[in-house]
Amino acid sequence: MALIRCNKCAHLQEQPDEQIGATVACPRCVNPTQVYPTLFFVGRLLEKYFDAQREIIRLKTTPAENPTQTSGGALSPASPPAVDLSNTTHLVSAQQHEPIAEWFRRKQITIQIENQAVDTTGFFDEVAMSIGGNLPVLKDVLNRIRGAQQRGYSSTVIGFDGKSPEDVRAITSFCQQLYDFSFVAKSIPNRQKNNLLLALQPAAAIRHFFNGEWLEWFALMTCLEYSQERKKRCSCARKLGLTLSNEDRHELDVFMLIDGQLPIVIECKSGEFRQDIDKYLTVRKRLGLNGKNIVLCIAGLADEHAKGLTAMYDLTFVSERGLLPHLSSLF
Repeated sequence: MALIRCNKCAHLQEQPDEQIGATVACPRCVNPTQVYPTLFFVGRLLEKYFDAQREIIRLKTTPAENPTQTSGGALSPASPPAVDLSNTTHLVSAQQHEPIAEWFRRKQITIQIENQAVDTTGFFDEVAMSIGGNLPVLKDVLNRIRGAQQRGYSSTVIGFDGKSPEDVRAITSFCQQLYDFSFVAKSIPNRQKNNLLLALQPAAAIRHFFNGEWLEWFALMTCLEYSQERKKRCSCARKLGLTLSNEDRHELDVFMLIDGQLPIVIECKSGEFRQDIDKYLTVRKRLGLNGKNIVLCIAGLADEHAKGLTAMYDLTFVSERGLLPHLSSLF
């Protein structure tokens, strides 16, 4: 069996194995909660247990010092700040981005940081986590919204014929979330016709979100939440512009720097990606990174397909479900 442990109310409960990697509502407080494999969950608990044991031994055997200073008087690294990752402006600060800027300066690469691209005080991150946690069920909703937007329609209809009662409930709940957060103007169920009408929002930010930016938010939040859980320092950027020495320009969807040393590039694709593989190989070589650190997160990619592509290229291919397990293999 898989497990969930709610970060908000600490509720612990078993879940079916087929939900591993999904995000579900906590049965107690309805907070979005990640479903973990049992062995993964137990492994994290054991790591924390042994870390705590080592810390106790260290405190018993080390003379007391000022916790904010080293013996030479320099400030020691502080613990990662405890922030509500889904509702903070902490990430937009120059201080948060400075380790990334310094990392690229050492490589003599000019970057352009879009600070507001990691502002989580809106609802893009919450909706993205809902999508990434249940993409097989919600994919039809995304496709219909995106298709209607591209055709200039003001609404679209989500049909329920052939769908299980559980899937209908999940879709209805998701569409209500879209309405609550103003991603759609209306969400109207029609029981007689067994469908649901969505009146669309024409705002550019909403169009971009459904056109693929949701996956960038999902990748960003997945990495941030995992870093916070592991008590790792994490600097992050989204839509990071690069200007290389030959004046070639690239944009990295998500760039993470863990503890100031471990760089992770996550390129997100909700559509065609094959024509861009050579571009990502060029970026990997210029940044001097291992293929494990350049991650192509492809929405809905089958596990076997991901393994095959990873074996062919010096890059890592994962689906939205495979992103977290790959991160756990890196740090």
